[in-house]
Order: sequence, then structure tokens, then C-alpha cells
Amino acid sequence: MKVILADDVRGLGHRGDTVTVKPGYARNYLFPQGIAYEATEANLRRLGEEKKKYDEKTLREKAVAEDVAKKVHGLTIAISKKAGEGDQLYGSVTASEIADALAAKGIQVDRRRVELEEPIKRLGPHTVHVRLHRDVVSELTVDVQAIAPAAV
Repeated sequence: MKVILADDVRGLGHRGDTVTVKPGYARNYLFPQGIAYEATEANLRRLGEEKKKYDEKTLREKAVAEDVAKKVHGLTIAISKKAGEGDQLYGSVTASEIADALAAKGIQVDRRRVELEEPIKRLGPHTVHVRLHRDVVSELTVDVQAIAPAAV
């Protein structure tokens, strides 16, 4: 079934693309979520009209994302966690904790934009990618430190 994407879908395509998908996927997920429309002449015209507004909005968002990326790139943030033997953490460092640490430095980033390739479960420096826009990815270093045990 041919559909027109109304939004970016990871692994499928970008907004405005015409793609072929299984009918069940379109009917049960894409259409109810408002992510895609059936590829008809009327929908092609409607999306063409909306495309100009969308392109302007995307350019503005990309400019903002590039400004934030300059602030984030090369930044090192420190996060303290409880650790056991062998520098192993109790639990892991989450994307929310990284976003909160960035917010403490005055940089607002949505936690869903922080991409962890694998859970951070060890002390020491780790490289983390932050996808601020479809075309803008920045890199920062998260230095995980052990919390000093409380004096008794």
C-alpha cells in the first residue's frame, strides 16, 4: 500500500516521502497516529501546500539546534552514583539524569534526545550523543564518579 508520510518515521522515511508499506501497518498504526495518509491526489496536493510552512519551520528548528549543539559539543558533565567493587555502578546512568545535568548547566535538552548506545554501568568517562535535530548530532562526555561513603 502506498502512503505519504506526514511526519518523520525512523527507518521508514521523512515527511513528504511516498513509501510502500504493508496494509496492516498503515491501517493499524500509521493512519490512527496521524503519521501518514493514503497516497491520493487530494492528499498529495494538501501535503504540497503544507510543505512550504514545514520547510520554514524545520530551518528555524535546525538553527536553534545548531546553537545548542555548539554549547553541548565537547562539554564534560559529572554525575555521581553509588558504586561497588570493580567500579561497577548500582543501577545505571539514565538519559534523564544526563538531561538534568545539562539543565543544571543552563542547557535545556529533552531526555528523549539523549542517545545511549548501551547503559552506562561503570565509573569513568563515557561518550554520549545528543540528537538535537534530524541533521544535528552533538557529542559530550559524561564522567561518572563514585559517591563518597558517608562518615560514621
